[in-house]
Amino acid sequence: MDLLLWRHADAEDPTPGGADSARRLTAKGVKHAARVAAWLAARLPASARVIASPAERARQTAAALSRSSEISERLAVGAKPADVLEAAGWPAGDQTVIVVGHQPTLGAAAALALTGKADPWRLRKGAVWWLRAVDGGPPLVVAVITPDLV
Repeated sequence: MDLLLWRHADAEDPTPGGADSARRLTAKGVKHAARVAAWLAARLPASARVIASPAERARQTAAALSRSSEISERLAVGAKPADVLEAAGWPAGDQTVIVVGHQPTLGAAAALALTGKADPWRLRKGAVWWLRAVDGGPPLVVAVITPDLV
C-alpha cells in the first residue's frame, strides 16, 4: 500500500469571528497546490483514492489533482493520527491513498505510521510524505516533496 500524506497549501489567515473551516488558499497556495499536483499526477496510478478534510483549504488542495475526492470528517482539523491512518486503510490497504489534511495531525500520522508512536513531526504547507507498506515488512519512505522542490 502507498499512503501519501499531503498537507494543504498556504491558506488565508484566520479572521476574527470567521470559521476556520472556511479559510481558502492564498494565490501562493493555489500555485503550490498546482505544482505538487502536477508532480503527483505524473507518478500516481489512475486508481489512486483521494480523501480530504472538509476544510475548504484542504478541499482546494485536493482539487488541484483534478480527480474525484472523498470528504471525510475523520480528517478534519484536530483529527487523531490513528483515525487518519484508519480512514486510509494503512497499512493493509490494497491501493494508493492520498490524504489531504492538516498539521499537527499529518505529522503525527507520519510518525505513527513509521515508528508506531504519534510524535509531533512537522510537514510544511503543501508538502507530501509518500509512505509504502510492503508485505508486512517495515514501512518505507518513498519521497518527501515540498512545493519549492518541484
